[in-house]
Amino acid sequence: MGLLFILLASLLSTPSAEAAPLVAPSTVWGHTYAVEASTKVISVPVTQSANLEKRSKFVVNYKNFPDWAKNQVQAAIDLWAANFDSKVQINVDATWGRSSATEVLGSARPDRYYARFAGAPDSSLWYASALANAIVGKDLDLENPEVIIQINSEAEWDLDGLGKPTRNEYDLKSVMFHELAHGLGFLSTSSFLFDRTKGQNVGILEQPTAFDAYLQTIDGNRLIDLPSPSFELGQALTTKLVWSGTEGVIANQGVKPIMYTPSNYDAGSSVSHLDENTFTNSGINEVMTPNLQAGEVFNEPGPILLAMMKDLRNKPSPGLAAGVPSEVLNPQALIADSSAILTFDPPFNSRTTQVSEYIVKNLNTGREKTFTDSPAVITGLKNGTSYIFEIIASNSKGTSPKVMFKAVTPRASWSSKVLDPAAEARSIASASLNGKPVIAYIDSISSTLRLASWSGKVWKTKTIDSDISGKISLCASGKNLKQTLHIFYSDKTNNDLRYARVDGPKISREIVDGNASKVQPYEEIIRVPTASNVSVSNACAITSEGIQVFYRDETQGVLLGAFKNFGGNWNYELVDGDRKTDFRTTGDVAFHLKALVDRNKTYVIYDSVLTINQNRDATSGEIRVATRTSFDPGGWKYRTLESPATDVTIFGYDVEIAKSAKGIMASWFSATVISMPDPTQIRTLNLSTATGVLSTSTSNYGTPNELFSSDLKTLLFNCLGRLCAIDYAKFSKGQSSIVLASSWQSTEPIASAWIKLNKVRYVVAGIKGKLVLLKAA
Repeated sequence: MGLLFILLASLLSTPSAEAAPLVAPSTVWGHTYAVEASTKVISVPVTQSANLEKRSKFVVNYKNFPDWAKNQVQAAIDLWAANFDSKVQINVDATWGRSSATEVLGSARPDRYYARFAGAPDSSLWYASALANAIVGKDLDLENPEVIIQINSEAEWDLDGLGKPTRNEYDLKSVMFHELAHGLGFLSTSSFLFDRTKGQNVGILEQPTAFDAYLQTIDGNRLIDLPSPSFELGQALTTKLVWSGTEGVIANQGVKPIMYTPSNYDAGSSVSHLDENTFTNSGINEVMTPNLQAGEVFNEPGPILLAMMKDLRNKPSPGLAAGVPSEVLNPQALIADSSAILTFDPPFNSRTTQVSEYIVKNLNTGREKTFTDSPAVITGLKNGTSYIFEIIASNSKGTSPKVMFKAVTPRASWSSKVLDPAAEARSIASASLNGKPVIAYIDSISSTLRLASWSGKVWKTKTIDSDISGKISLCASGKNLKQTLHIFYSDKTNNDLRYARVDGPKISREIVDGNASKVQPYEEIIRVPTASNVSVSNACAITSEGIQVFYRDETQGVLLGAFKNFGGNWNYELVDGDRKTDFRTTGDVAFHLKALVDRNKTYVIYDSVLTINQNRDATSGEIRVATRTSFDPGGWKYRTLESPATDVTIFGYDVEIAKSAKGIMASWFSATVISMPDPTQIRTLNLSTATGVLSTSTSNYGTPNELFSSDLKTLLFNCLGRLCAIDYAKFSKGQSSIVLASSWQSTEPIASAWIKLNKVRYVVAGIKGKLVLLKAA
């Protein structure tokens, strides 16, 4: 099908105020405690149909679970699948193992929390992974599960799976169902400790969740509005709290449900459960009390639990303002096209003062505009003119002191035209084939790999493969008008590395790696295909000897390679990540990698994570490059381009390597201890010279991040969800080199690739659900 981009031309809209969501670790668990059976064993009968329609899909990653236990887990999963609405698959990591607390039957938590995502009911609150995904309608983190569950393998479980435990046995299905509720968001992130400096117990609630927002003290104050840390909050956590959500109150016959808040705070139980005394012997509504009696069985969730889960999807009522807001924090004015993006943090006392809006004033014109959150996008400005803005926070009792932003001068971005109006392109690669540009891209909506070829007048597209995800790499072999295209990409379902060979109208496909019967240990010297997950990253390179492709083994954290002569069979190798001898590393390598061939010398650049925190975010890392001049697996030479230092600890986030007029240019991002997990700088090193690493800040354009792309002259990267560009020549001379390529903001990293049409440089990018052509300035 021909797609005339000149007929489909449509300039993209002005910047959106939508920013990338905030992400926070999940560290608080919700528990189920074992207690002895009462005089009467409770078994709640099934009142719902056994053939319930599924409203969501759960996938469980079992770790050490016996088969009988898996059946019980699946029964609990089926109950939640029929009662939790989500179009996004919910992934659960479930571990079967000994608990350090023998009385704990099970524990669960969300994998992460998200705030300020598109469609968030309240941008000031944090939402559990699965709940956030359900609200926004997409997976905010494709690499990690949504729910983490641990089951005590040493408990006295009912092993026959008939749902009739004895007075000395516990029902696993009931525990699993309870714990899934915690993982889906029925959980407070509050905590309680003794403050030695003050000599008193204090409560802490630094990142209030949607669940916390509905907890209310007996005098009507919201839990999240109490200062943190504070003695007042500690008192609230150990005295009567009730649920104020409308749906939960209705389900409890018009009475606010009482939460479990014993006078002696019990981590994992307090606040995150319904009150044990109130709801014991209440039938199906007892499922979310902290204790499970031996012999007790639950076969459905109960109306109060489901109503409270429904409340989590609504915006809580505002609390009572206590005073006037303090000044807005960290104001930044960022360059945009005919506009300015103003980012800021709420006042220090925003939780207790109930900030209702932010008022931004254009000091050039005197005009004011109100916003409910950061960022504030001011449109209708003149490019090249300097503007100054000020901001105040407002509530029912008054306004904060004024805070001024630094001057900002809007700049024009590159002109844009639509190539494919219905392609959600998350990965893009380009090459020159038979003298004309070709573009390979993955449409994430249909999970198809498409190839667009320029005929000289129109773009012609065809589908190369389906059920595809991840990254693409593209290489061409041959000379003049007799070239063959080689495409490497990932299997969405099986996490294999696939390969397509395009020779004129002929397309052949095969699996390179990942489809073996077992994982090959990295210690083995002679390499063969593996069953590892090899879908995370890949990069290809063509020399006169043949085809090479390099890819990350996600299962073992090493960098693998496969190579073959033209027309031959694949040979396999392990490139790095397996040992510290021979200048190699034992870091977790190649989350991001790129490859390049120059005069038959192969360069592979990749990141290496050295340490991580409890949330699996990198806390230190380095950038490495491996080179060789033949296909000999023993011919690699290694070099660390940059290692952690006092001021900069993390290098990576993405990498790029390109041949420019100045030499072989390697690029990556860096972060400091303070900025983690966000990068702050772009760093570049000319591998062809003895010069040192050059760095530049993107403070005038926002946080830099993946994805890189480059040609001979320009390096492209994401900046606050937009595309920015660096001129290599200016950068190497220490001159101001950053310009705005695309001003439209996206919550997802914008993939891009370079092409030439009639000797004019363009960037192909996936923006706003379209495949867009940007003309380089």
